Amino acid sequence: MLRAAGGGGRKRFPSLGLSRVIGLTGGIASGKSTVAGMLSAKGAWIVDADQLARQAVGLQTPALAEIAHSFGEGMLRADGSLDRARLGQLVFSDKSARERLNSIVHPKVLELSRQEISQAEAAGANLVVYDIPLLFESDRQGEFDGTLLVWVDPLTQLLRLQERSGLDEAEARARIESQMPLSRKRELASWVIDNSDGLDGTQSAVDALWLTEFRPRT
Repeated sequence: MLRAAGGGGRKRFPSLGLSRVIGLTGGIASGKSTVAGMLSAKGAWIVDADQLARQAVGLQTPALAEIAHSFGEGMLRADGSLDRARLGQLVFSDKSARERLNSIVHPKVLELSRQEISQAEAAGANLVVYDIPLLFESDRQGEFDGTLLVWVDPLTQLLRLQERSGLDEAEARARIESQMPLSRKRELASWVIDNSDGLDGTQSAVDALWLTEFRPRT
């Protein structure tokens, strides 16, 4: 289901002048990547913040070295790569550690995202969708022409996260509660897609949004 939300107009992403750029966000296990895939199939250029974050902390990168210095060499695997699972366990339960990690990784991801969005514009992309989990948490909504939230009801989110990640209820709740509540994100977003009822409903909502808001301008 597609629902209009309360978010207002946005100023443009600073590195772009021609392409329309929207921020796509959600909560953990809300189905944001599914919606990104549906938009990609319609021709949107997807910029994935999670992929950029993995790139930013790849082998021999400055960010990886900073993480090892800040959190200890124990956060690295034997081959020198980041032990994402171990680091994730720490930061999801420790707000100060999470903020420290974000201060290391986010500036690198921002730089990479601006490079890719500029590449999309140079390639003539009409619509660029920046898939960013912590869009509202990092207060970046003002950089986009609009924001799209993928929403699910709390019970569905909890059960999907447990099934997807093999977590018990307490672990899953801790990860959900480490993020801004979806109810608050809903108030901030320009558009909301309800992904609680299955793929058919979500696809219909994406189709409607594309026709009314995102169809290429002629």
